[in-house]
Amino acid sequence: MLEPTASHPYWPDALSKPSDSASLKPWSWALERLENSHNYWIATSRPDGQPHLMLVWGIWWQDAFWFSTGPRTRKAKNLAGNPRCAVGTEKADEAVILEGTAQEVSDRAVWKQLVEIYNRKYGGDVGPLLESSGGSIYRVAPQTAFGQDEHAENFTEAVTRWTFTNS
Repeated sequence: MLEPTASHPYWPDALSKPSDSASLKPWSWALERLENSHNYWIATSRPDGQPHLMLVWGIWWQDAFWFSTGPRTRKAKNLAGNPRCAVGTEKADEAVILEGTAQEVSDRAVWKQLVEIYNRKYGGDVGPLLESSGGSIYRVAPQTAFGQDEHAENFTEAVTRWTFTNS
């Protein structure tokens, strides 16, 4: 994958005019947080448009966010009707937020690879649970990502938006 394009986000209340790109976070900063987060927030939309926010376990793999859930869960039902979602890492003071489209993955060979990676990250064996529950695996292809680092010397100047062209 080509590295996404970094820029300042539109933030009229804090950035009157964007500064140069030197203060932007590198994509490697976001990747570190996407790979190392233990819990992730996922926001989906109910059929009536109301938001639904839930925690999931997941992994960053092959330039996308992957997670599993039962087919009868609210998030799975929401994604069936509207695959657009947002995913955020667990630490709000060093947040990475992805906006993208979730696609259900049915390829069992991919499932097998994913289960191995998932098991290394979280321990145990999620394969039997996934199979017995009729679980679903989703791949969220990022379209836009945002990074916010409250520890940066100049927080507002370091807020970064990454745009993906090959999602």
